[in-house]
Amino acid sequence: MALLVSLCLLFIFSLSNGSTSIAIPPPSDGLLGNGNFEEVPKASNLKKTVIIGKYSLPKWEIDGLVEFVSGGPQPGGFFFAIPRGAHAVRLGNEASISQAVAVKAGSTYSLIFAATRTCAQDEVLRLSIPGQSTDLPIQTLYSSNGGDTYGLAFKANSTSVKVTFHNPGIQEDPTCGPLLDAIAIKEMLPLKYSKGNLVKNGGFEIGPHVFKNFSTGVLLLPKKQDLISLLPGWIIESLKPIKYIDSRHFIVPSGLAAIELVGGREGAIAQIIRTVPNKFYTLTFAIGDAKNGCHGSMMVEAFAAKGTVKVPFASQGKGGFRSASLKFQAISARTRLTFYSAYYHTKFNDYGHLCGPVLDDVRVSPVN
Repeated sequence: MALLVSLCLLFIFSLSNGSTSIAIPPPSDGLLGNGNFEEVPKASNLKKTVIIGKYSLPKWEIDGLVEFVSGGPQPGGFFFAIPRGAHAVRLGNEASISQAVAVKAGSTYSLIFAATRTCAQDEVLRLSIPGQSTDLPIQTLYSSNGGDTYGLAFKANSTSVKVTFHNPGIQEDPTCGPLLDAIAIKEMLPLKYSKGNLVKNGGFEIGPHVFKNFSTGVLLLPKKQDLISLLPGWIIESLKPIKYIDSRHFIVPSGLAAIELVGGREGAIAQIIRTVPNKFYTLTFAIGDAKNGCHGSMMVEAFAAKGTVKVPFASQGKGGFRSASLKFQAISARTRLTFYSAYYHTKFNDYGHLCGPVLDDVRVSPVN
């Protein structure tokens, strides 16, 4: 009886101290525990902005110099843009935050996080999950309002995974480091073919979590950084990420989501489909702009087997789209479809904000 009471007291004590040794079950599509950092550390656990104590940040375990900051002007002339709420955390040199998350063994998940640099151009954010580690350079800002959101996919090998965000520490100033605004997770469902379409997820309806209250889209990392595609069915086979956008915050040609090709020729998306050699097929797709201020003479190039097509689109940044098609002959049992933007684009009112044409509704059907 005494042993049982002791175990109960130990369990209650661990909860009251915010220990993350117990995996927190997240929703199948939503924020991690205190994923938006709006649960504030106790005043006694803060030294100005620095968090004191390993478990002082609710639902998280911290290591090293981690700051709990609010949006707006900062000492030293800095300004922290935190568009999804009032608070965020900043990771100093060699600092990290981590959380144990309950998952389904064997399932694939997407982890979405809002991150931006705060001091210098060459800041790096390292994301670690058991069996997988990715270093994300965040010197390029795809949005100037702190809205950059990245995604990473992983397959759960057990019923609990420890998610860790770490600053490898390459700055002279030990307080410099990435700012984390919000972190969410989503279970990725298995793909199925749509009737009459050889392309899987051709409308990009199956994708990562999108923050509801504020979104500039989700940057999907290239294959070399994300071994499991965050966009089921598709390969990001380029140097730069592409952007996943949703109809709640953008104009998309059809359905709930689309892809914005923000990296020019450095940002390509591809899929390998099953075909019959020597048989003819028709590839159709839609391009346009997301009504996000992206303007200029756009051009999307599409490739299938030995066929290629260049589709122009004159964007005023106010929305709109056009359809395109390409008839091709398969030369093998597998055919690669590839799309990229021929040019680089920026917004009307923000020339430091990279953007590009929208791609949606990709279909391939045999020619009778």
